[in-house]
Amino acid sequence: MSANTHTLGEHLISLLELYGINTVFGIPGVHTIELYRGLKTSSIRHITPRHEQGAGFMADGYARATGNIGVCFCITGPGMTNITTPMGQAYADSIPMLVISSVNKTHTLGQGMGRLHELKNQSALVSGVSAFSHTLLSAEELPAIVARAFAVFKSSRARPVHIEIPIDLMTVQVSTALPAAPLLPPKPAPDPNTVEHIVDRIVAAQSTVVLAGGGCIEAQTPLTTFVDLIGAPTCLTINARGLLPPNHPLLLDGVQTVDAFRAHIAQCDLCIAIGTELGETDYDFYDKGPIEPGGEFIRIDIDPEQLSNNAQPTLCLVSDAALALESLCNAIKARGKPTPKQNANNIVNTLNAALKNNAIDASRQYDELLYAITEAQPEAIIVGDSTKPVYHANFVHRAPAPRKWFNSATGYGTLGYAMPAAIGAKLGKPNSAVVAIAGDGGFQFTLNELIVASQEGIGIAVIVWNNNAYREIQDYMERNGINPVGVDVKGPDLQSLAKAMYCDYALASNIESITTLLEPLANSTKPLLIEYVTHFDA
Repeated sequence: MSANTHTLGEHLISLLELYGINTVFGIPGVHTIELYRGLKTSSIRHITPRHEQGAGFMADGYARATGNIGVCFCITGPGMTNITTPMGQAYADSIPMLVISSVNKTHTLGQGMGRLHELKNQSALVSGVSAFSHTLLSAEELPAIVARAFAVFKSSRARPVHIEIPIDLMTVQVSTALPAAPLLPPKPAPDPNTVEHIVDRIVAAQSTVVLAGGGCIEAQTPLTTFVDLIGAPTCLTINARGLLPPNHPLLLDGVQTVDAFRAHIAQCDLCIAIGTELGETDYDFYDKGPIEPGGEFIRIDIDPEQLSNNAQPTLCLVSDAALALESLCNAIKARGKPTPKQNANNIVNTLNAALKNNAIDASRQYDELLYAITEAQPEAIIVGDSTKPVYHANFVHRAPAPRKWFNSATGYGTLGYAMPAAIGAKLGKPNSAVVAIAGDGGFQFTLNELIVASQEGIGIAVIVWNNNAYREIQDYMERNGINPVGVDVKGPDLQSLAKAMYCDYALASNIESITTLLEPLANSTKPLLIEYVTHFDA
């Protein structure tokens, strides 16, 4: 081997370092060992989950908490089929994830020869949950394909990218020379004429509402300025929580599905939706149909394909959310502050009250759980599964900042997300307290990943809301006149499980006691499993 060359597998590690990657999640296999040749001497930390689904969820949580790219190494075949679920969640929620896998030797692709881990077409399998999937057919392609992936992550709607490398290419000798510092294309900027047309409508409107989604995650400052300038009630989707301060007077809770909000938006002069696909889990949780703005409807999105989904706009703008909001703020200031919107504060109070009045008494315990967590750790990152306390919190929780509230009870809606995603979040934000909330059913999907937290010294708390069933599904069956079947789920003895996983354990005698249990969390290097057994649910 020449001093000026190394293997393609080693070159990949150098390229990842060039793009600032410092953490990779993966399970080594016979098809991927060449990707690991250069890892030991690199600056990249490798985390070994116990299942590729765990790897994907960890990368997702890492990306959401930090805003950086979550990277996974996967083996051919079963590794890829295992990680498609996390990729689906990340795809639905616009999370940047780079999945690098092996694939069988170049000359065998698509041949159906019965090779180890062989799939008919691995790239086609994952194309539906990725921005693109690329099969490397020559070593020389690698820098350009990695550059293309990071262009997607940084300059368009971020979604998973899959790059597969045939195992015969991994050992090819390539030059150690690296490309120059990455030059990423800029994000799309707004058309100035369209910005002026939008400001015309803002100035003319007497009543306005703003719908801000996860596409605004990097636009906290201009969004807050924009809302303050136009004085409009503002909704945040689940993935946008924390973009306005919790005490902001114009902040609406998760009222989008409430009848009072739907009636309000139908009579508003102007509705402005920024960085949101108007998805079902944010805007139509009770299956009432898409929202129907009654006046002018403006949509702003980095993805042009989203501009007509779920509701047709009367005016639209393709742009990065932060750039669009900055331009709008500048244009508004240039004209002088617009007239304050009619009764904005009263509207916020009325709609938020309508949401609270819509809640039933049994859901108060979920409010108590959120209070117990935030009382102990007010700045905590809280990661949720698809479970009843999280469904409720998605209506009412006010995160202290962006990237501190996320969960899988959104579009794709997988189970087993919370705990491995919390591990990834803690790895990305080691100085933050991180709390996962999971139901006893969903927890069993990925409970094996608990030992990863123990091995790596990752001090997260996992609260298992134990109702000894798939209670949400049981209730849904009963509401639809179906005798419940398959929802009686026996779980493990969590105290014994924690001991086997080298974790701390606590049985919460009441919800209030969770506050005390969480107080030492920020400085902990050992995972804590908290079990709360409930005998009734909303």
